[in-house]
Amino acid sequence: MPPPSDRNRASRTERVSLAPSLAQVAARAGVSVATASRVINGVANKATEETAERVRAAIRELGYRPGSVGRALRRRESRIVGVLAANLANPSMAAIASSIEWSLRGEGLVMSLCDTHERADVQDEYIREMRAQLVRAMILVGAVDSPALDEARAGGDTLVFVNRPDPGDPSSPYVGIDNAGAGAEIADRLLERGVRRIGVLHASLDRTAGHWRLSGLFDRLAAAGVDTAAIPCATGPGLDHIVVGYHAMGAMLERPDRPRVIVCLSDLLAYGAYRRAREAGLEVPGDVAFFGFDDNPINPWIADWLNSVRVPADHFGPAIVGMLHRLWDGERPDPLLLTHRLTIRNRRLPGESQPGPPASSRG
Repeated sequence: MPPPSDRNRASRTERVSLAPSLAQVAARAGVSVATASRVINGVANKATEETAERVRAAIRELGYRPGSVGRALRRRESRIVGVLAANLANPSMAAIASSIEWSLRGEGLVMSLCDTHERADVQDEYIREMRAQLVRAMILVGAVDSPALDEARAGGDTLVFVNRPDPGDPSSPYVGIDNAGAGAEIADRLLERGVRRIGVLHASLDRTAGHWRLSGLFDRLAAAGVDTAAIPCATGPGLDHIVVGYHAMGAMLERPDRPRVIVCLSDLLAYGAYRRAREAGLEVPGDVAFFGFDDNPINPWIADWLNSVRVPADHFGPAIVGMLHRLWDGERPDPLLLTHRLTIRNRRLPGESQPGPPASSRG
């Protein structure tokens, strides 16, 4: 039996031999070692894009990590943190990304930002590229379920989920708000004012945030004796929430019992709904009032008619970076819920009773 030092050396040799080499990457891609090296080091000016993509694909498939970069990563010297956002056209999400960048820069870290456009295939492309580039961590703002996300989780990558919990493991590190509580807060406001004719506009409800916002709203209304099954809900085609809100509001306008207060599960939905209501000649808030979620930073400038739950975008960056440090220190932090606030810009609600009825009869 070899002495311990020999056994340890043999174990290390075995691990090294199992790691893919640059030569294997080159062979898989069908290029020379020199070409593969140039692509990896970002100096593949003579290689075609098709050749470079073959090398990158081989790196992803083999899980290749250049030795010097791998050593730097193990010593925590990598400065790059990938941020994958589901929709950077949403001002609230862009504000969260800005807060993350500011906080990372304050720690000497660099943000690499990508927009996944709510698409699993795009998210997978970026996750695999981030892993190939050996980023120190990935922050997913609005993640969707996808194969590459499963790979990253199984590979032990440092992941923090924002706005939506990990679709594959709800116990994963998470920073967000209490979406159910926010929905309940809007319900309380409506109940206090005796509003009866309520409608809801939503996008896809397979996204966790929207699901919990609606659940919180309906649970609180139901607890007060409201028949939530009678509350009309509408959506529209596509992924662009402004367009969805526009078409969904059109459906609401066709109802003989048109709701007087519309709860939109995002501010972007409310923007589209407002446009459609104004086109129909309705006064806001005289004929119809809107509630939203996010309280986008641009609302004071363009949407003084919108009451909305404020997501504290500027608090996300410090909270996320703090969670990253705990993960790098080997801890498993609990999900963190930041404080939200319902911003009331228009106190006038059409169709409210004066005074409001008892909670048991409010609708």
